[in-house]
Order: sequence, then structure tokens, then C-alpha cells
Amino acid sequence: MSQLVIGLSGGIGSGKTTVSDLFAAFGIDVIDADLIARQVVEPGTLALSAIVEKLGSQVLNQQGELNRTQLRQLVFSDPSIKEWLNQLLHPLIRQQMKSQTLAAKSSYCILSMPLLVENKLTHMVDRVLIVDVSETTQLQRTVLRDKSNVEQISAIMSAQASRAERLAVADEVIENDGQASDLSEKVGQLHSYYMQLAARRNKVID
Repeated sequence: MSQLVIGLSGGIGSGKTTVSDLFAAFGIDVIDADLIARQVVEPGTLALSAIVEKLGSQVLNQQGELNRTQLRQLVFSDPSIKEWLNQLLHPLIRQQMKSQTLAAKSSYCILSMPLLVENKLTHMVDRVLIVDVSETTQLQRTVLRDKSNVEQISAIMSAQASRAERLAVADEVIENDGQASDLSEKVGQLHSYYMQLAARRNKVID
């Protein structure tokens, strides 16, 4: 079991995945809330069946998988759908995050949660690491990455916590307005720091 759980978060397009991949390269276990969120609605799950029953087969693609683009449009056009989905999926996702965190073997582990601040889940982690970028960078990167329109990405950003709200709960911050290559050194420094913290906690427990 890991001695330290680091909650990694940041707004859409901030570079969370790049950062978590760099930690993984050091042999650190990464629990990804986005991946878990996809797993709990895979074909054959009770959650996907409930979504289809509620919203119809329009939310499925030709392979019988959840059509996330279609679902995203429904969610942003009707807040009641978002609330219903949250009540259905969040308990399942949190249960999986907790069990996977407890099963982590590295000295510390990364729990990557895009909505850590919005869902008030800081109690699940020991420290909060925020990947911070300007809103302009967020918008440019996400439009390019997702091939989405500016209005839709802006709506997603507006629904998320503000930069100030994320930074208010941060123990550590990685500024990521530069090139992806700049992140390696920053993550390396934090890795050394977290290893030291985990070692100290291990001594206290021993």
C-alpha cells in the first residue's frame, strides 16, 4: 500500500495526462478517474443499461458503446440529466478509486481526478497537485485536441472550477503554459519530494 496519495487535478486541456504519464515513468502507480469513469459504463455494465433506459439508444454508437459526444451534448442542454448521471456514476467511480488507491504498491501513488475540486474530494488524498494553465491555453489546446468548437469547450470550462478555486486547495502547482518538454524536470523534482515525504511517513508508521 502506498504511504502517500497525491491528488492530481487541473482544468480541461491543462496537461494532466502528460503529467501523470511522467510520474508513471518513474514507476509510480497512477489511478485515473477518467479511465474508471469509462470502465463503469462499458458494454454489459448495469450503469450503461440504466443510461440507455433513461436516455434511449441515441447515446450508443454502432458498436454498442457509450457515445460520449452525444451524451455531452445532452448533459449541457439539460442540467437535470447531468444531475441524474452524477448520482448514478459518482458512487461507482469513487468506490473504484478508493479500492485502486488501497491496492497501489509504489511508495506514493497519483490519483488523477479532473473534478477533484468540483466534487469536493480532497479528503480522499494526502496532498493536492494542480496543473495550472491560462484559460487561453486551455481553450486553444482543447479545441485542437478534441476537434470541438470554441463554444462547447468554453461551456465545459465555465462548468468547471475556476483557476482560483483550484489553486486555493493546491499543495503543489505545476505551471504548464510552456512546452510539454518543460514538464519532465518539474515532475522529476516533485517525484523526489514525494518520495521523501513517503519515506518519512513510512518511518512514523514503523
